Amino acid sequence: MTRRVAQLLIGLVLYGTGCALTIEAGLGVDPWTVLAQGVSLHTGIGIGWIANIIGFFVLLLWIPLRQKPGIGTIANILLVGTSIQFALWVIPPVSGIVLQFALLLAGIATVAVASGLYIGAHFGPGPRDGLMTGMHARLGWPVWLCRAVVEVSVLLIGWALGGTVGIGTVLFAALIGPLVHLALPVLDTRRPSRAGRQTVSARGTRVDPNPA
Repeated sequence: MTRRVAQLLIGLVLYGTGCALTIEAGLGVDPWTVLAQGVSLHTGIGIGWIANIIGFFVLLLWIPLRQKPGIGTIANILLVGTSIQFALWVIPPVSGIVLQFALLLAGIATVAVASGLYIGAHFGPGPRDGLMTGMHARLGWPVWLCRAVVEVSVLLIGWALGGTVGIGTVLFAALIGPLVHLALPVLDTRRPSRAGRQTVSARGTRVDPNPA
């Protein structure tokens, strides 16, 4: 349990830090951060605080979908945006396309590892992911369609409000799935150990049914 809690908290802080890196790169960010940027521009409230507020309102949408939040859901709302805000205060501005791309790729990689950490802790989905799975359960739409409808809508609203859309947005969309796919099996706290996967054959010899 201690490892899971630590993994959850570290993962959420790293997630916010990764988002902050992509923001500072200035080449485009993921759809939800585009929305947070756009709202921030019109309210004067920091992007991180806006991300927390958006997370809270997204959680309210769980009610008609009959979704139940977990500890990880609440922690996500409280920590991700807060981490974005503090990281933006610390990370210095960069200039030059090489440094911008380096910061962008570092941010995407950090978000991928962070996703593996907090998802692998198994304390419940974040509010945005829960919205999509709730739509899938209630409406019967495929998860990919729910994700597409939500994220395209969020992206367009954020863009209209002045959020940053660019090559970074495209790279984030293209890379985050494969990178999380690589990170999650390594960081999943429910992943059985090699010893646990071994079974005893009829002759008494230990056999791994899933050899590397």
